[in-house]
Amino acid sequence: MMDDQALLRYSRQIMLPEVDIEGQTRLHSAHALIIGAGGLGSPAALYLAASGVGKITIADADQVELSNLQRQIAHHQNSLGMNKAHSAQASMQALNPHCEVVALDQDVKGEPLEALVASADVVLDCTDRFSSRYMINAASQKAKVPLISGAAIRFSGQLAVFDPRDVNCPCYACLYPPDDQGDEALSCAESGVMAPLVGVIGCFQAVEAFKLLSGAGTIHQGLSTFEGLSGQWRHFKVPRDPACPVCAQRY
Repeated sequence: MMDDQALLRYSRQIMLPEVDIEGQTRLHSAHALIIGAGGLGSPAALYLAASGVGKITIADADQVELSNLQRQIAHHQNSLGMNKAHSAQASMQALNPHCEVVALDQDVKGEPLEALVASADVVLDCTDRFSSRYMINAASQKAKVPLISGAAIRFSGQLAVFDPRDVNCPCYACLYPPDDQGDEALSCAESGVMAPLVGVIGCFQAVEAFKLLSGAGTIHQGLSTFEGLSGQWRHFKVPRDPACPVCAQRY
């Protein structure tokens, strides 16, 4: 049961018919896993904490550097040198002390990653490496936990939701086959990125997580891309690959 303070805090969401008390209660009972506390993970984590998600686990092994502050809004000048997961945890709990935040200052992989994913209700991939994305996708498929994947570079961003509970939904490996990874070295550090762009995509990830956890609305389908220079969104249908090495044997 929510007390009067909680009802007031979340009143602007509760008044939405698609959310109501039931949806807010589902948010409070949910566990979101965010992997990556950088440009994408920062806005996603802050908005999910503010929205009333009961438990959020955030994982990142990196430390806050000065160049991060241009876009990674969960971190501040006094966070320099601090682990990103712990820095984000402090910002999230300052925003909403009623949200349980677990900070993991390590790269999670293998069995620990699988266990983490299996414990969550939704996973947000906010990393910037293909190797990490493939591992997270495989764990998501194995545990049948929805995965919200975001990416941003230069002026371009993209988002896709992969829900292994849906027989027709593709996985990340369907969209980007492991034998065609593209440029692994392509990163914000080498290519640059517009600061608000990561906010747009990270917030988009938070929107989809909110809907999945609260039961409001319809889950995003396919792949959406955003071109910051023109302000244009494009949407693509993505079929499941029957020969995908990750999800072909899912059913």
